[in-house]
Amino acid sequence: MNPSTVEILASVLFGAAVLHTFCVKQFAYAAHRVPPGSVLAHLLHFLSETEVVFGLWAAALFLAIAVASCSVGAAVQYLDGLNFNEPKFVFVIMVVAATRPVVRLAEWLIALLAKVLPGREGFSFYLAALTLGPLLGSFITEPAAMTLLALVLKRRYFDQPISRPLAYATVGLLFVNVSIGGTLTHFAAPPVLMVAAKWDWNTAYMFTHFGWRAATSCIVSTTVVALVFRKELRRLAPVADAQARVPLWLTAVHLITLALVVVFAHHPDLLFGIFVLFLGFVTATQRQQEPLKLREGLLVGFFLAGLVMLGSLQAYWLKPLIQSLSGNALYFGTTGLTAITDNAALTYLGSMVEGISAELKYALVAGAVSGGGLTVIANAPNPAGVGILRDARVFGTGGVSPLGLFLGALFPTVMAVVCFWLLP
Repeated sequence: MNPSTVEILASVLFGAAVLHTFCVKQFAYAAHRVPPGSVLAHLLHFLSETEVVFGLWAAALFLAIAVASCSVGAAVQYLDGLNFNEPKFVFVIMVVAATRPVVRLAEWLIALLAKVLPGREGFSFYLAALTLGPLLGSFITEPAAMTLLALVLKRRYFDQPISRPLAYATVGLLFVNVSIGGTLTHFAAPPVLMVAAKWDWNTAYMFTHFGWRAATSCIVSTTVVALVFRKELRRLAPVADAQARVPLWLTAVHLITLALVVVFAHHPDLLFGIFVLFLGFVTATQRQQEPLKLREGLLVGFFLAGLVMLGSLQAYWLKPLIQSLSGNALYFGTTGLTAITDNAALTYLGSMVEGISAELKYALVAGAVSGGGLTVIANAPNPAGVGILRDARVFGTGGVSPLGLFLGALFPTVMAVVCFWLLP
């Protein structure tokens, strides 16, 4: 390795950003110890926002490039050379998927499955949501599935007085299941999208090699977690649906928009044209709508854009590391690396390694999706889930703890490892 000055700066700032994600809770606590409304209080609250972390350090990288090259133009040129399609897509799909008609339809489908499952509503709905929901991500994309499930789980469980262990177990289970649940097809999971075209992986290949394993892992993990917390889940009161019915034509328009966003995900100009038309439609039908999740979507998009900017300069050490691993080492190494960098970035770097065998290709992608729930930055949709589910009543003023998330995701991650690597 012979990294440039800018690459070394990017690695230092990337490390600082990762450490920052583990310190957001401390910033939140500190914000409550200073005079409310003061400049320091606002600054500490800003630093405690998980979604701000990578965008903030990416801004520092922009300034560092400008200073190191003595030219703002060099920093702008670097920024112009990056691909921000994924952050743009996640922002749009999150806003569209979080609308009332789409969420209500998803909740209805989950409730329909829950009726045929054993146990009281709190228990059976939990089983249905965290098995069917993540697998739907293979068709409506993982960011959309994460947004829908987070909103449904929030209304059904997180808005009730649930225990903190159940909350962390649910968030960890949700993140892992969404990460692996998008592997039934070749177009829904970001880590798969990075390699599918180059390696000629289609939906038939994905289902036979990944899909059935993902479904098995989701079902087993969810069943075990639900059984562990069965007493608490059964005690939860049924959630009454006090909202008026959503007209069928309104749901149809939202679903068509969702489909168009998925189809044109890699055409940002057309994507934003569709989005602007959708905003106009929502404004015209605002009596039958709820406020759009624009703030949440923008924060998640900002987080991912920062991750793209910082992560794109890590290839000098990640690519040789991937090349040096084989078999078991590559699978478990990728699973571990996913915890500190976006799994799509890992598979993208792996796709640039020439002559990689079919076994190593599988190990790379399987490891990337297996570790996608261990941290907030491990998988692109995770920040969306954190943004929706974090609640001071459940997680305290510090929000979702990185250690709590890691521990909550540990069992479903182990189950994913068993299904993706140990099953014949």
